[in-house]
Amino acid sequence: MTSALSSVRFSVLDRSRVRRGQSHPAALRETVEFARLAEEWGYHRFWVSEHHSVPGVAGSAPTVLAAAAAAATSRIRIGTGGVMLPNHQPLVVAEQFGVLESLYPGRIDMGLGRSVGFTDGVRRALGHDKRDAEDFDAQLAELLAYFADGSRGVHAWPAEGLRVPAFLLATGSGAARAARFGLPLVIAAVGGEDRMIEAIERYRADFRPGVAGAEPYVVVSGSIVIADTAAQAHRLLLPEAWSAAYARTRGEFPPLIPPSEIETRTMTERERKIFDEGLRGHLFGTEDEVAEQLERLVIGTGADEILVHTSTYDRAARLASHRRLALLTGLVRGRAGVDGPDTGRADAAA
Repeated sequence: MTSALSSVRFSVLDRSRVRRGQSHPAALRETVEFARLAEEWGYHRFWVSEHHSVPGVAGSAPTVLAAAAAAATSRIRIGTGGVMLPNHQPLVVAEQFGVLESLYPGRIDMGLGRSVGFTDGVRRALGHDKRDAEDFDAQLAELLAYFADGSRGVHAWPAEGLRVPAFLLATGSGAARAARFGLPLVIAAVGGEDRMIEAIERYRADFRPGVAGAEPYVVVSGSIVIADTAAQAHRLLLPEAWSAAYARTRGEFPPLIPPSEIETRTMTERERKIFDEGLRGHLFGTEDEVAEQLERLVIGTGADEILVHTSTYDRAARLASHRRLALLTGLVRGRAGVDGPDTGRADAAA
């Protein structure tokens, strides 16, 4: 393992992806089992996500699912990647995380995003619309204040006075917002690696120390697949890329299907374009190939942490990939600063 990787934490984000023929309850149970394995393999955090009315994603109630994952584990940090704040009242979010932190002290993370429902129908069902995302700064400030004191005249028991690290998921102006609020940044190379690096540099330059920490903290999120060959690893990425192409051309994110069906599918020009875009930006290959790619990513971004969010149709292959990554980066054996006490700049992110 290179020196560039030895100081970086590795964590997992699981979206409870549904495979064709699988029930949503089964996918949720897999997520809880995955949390237990992630802890066994030495990952630092295990996060779950929020999606509503999505056939291919079972994770719709992240704080409830986080509670189940925390109950099934004993050491790994558990959190959300993230709770979409425009969908909820800040008071309720503070209360939910206060309960989680009270039951599992020192292990809870509050990852927050500003996305709203995927369709107009979902937004109406949630009682919100796209304009709610425009009030995100006010919502975020209100949420963080509930943990500080009761000066607003309303108490978010049991959250008040508890330390629950907050993370901001970066989309659009998210990096600038994280800097302004002094929060750890979670960012992916959605617009390309160059744009991601530019956003990270601006975040560090503009960072204002806040309640969360005195220094910037960067979590780079991405898909990582390790297999016996690069071709095998690349093939495991096909189902997620096809789901993205299907969603953007039909308005519905479907369950994952086998790579063999995708390889023989005739795609429209638009589907092929989106599909090909969905295969870019991932880290995949053998252990040696992924180590080289990871080192370049960490050096280029200065990441404090890598959040792995790999989805595959082949569940066993995905679990094997995560275990191989843990072995590659030394997580299985444990490392000071990852499994041990938090030190230095990582204090901002617990």
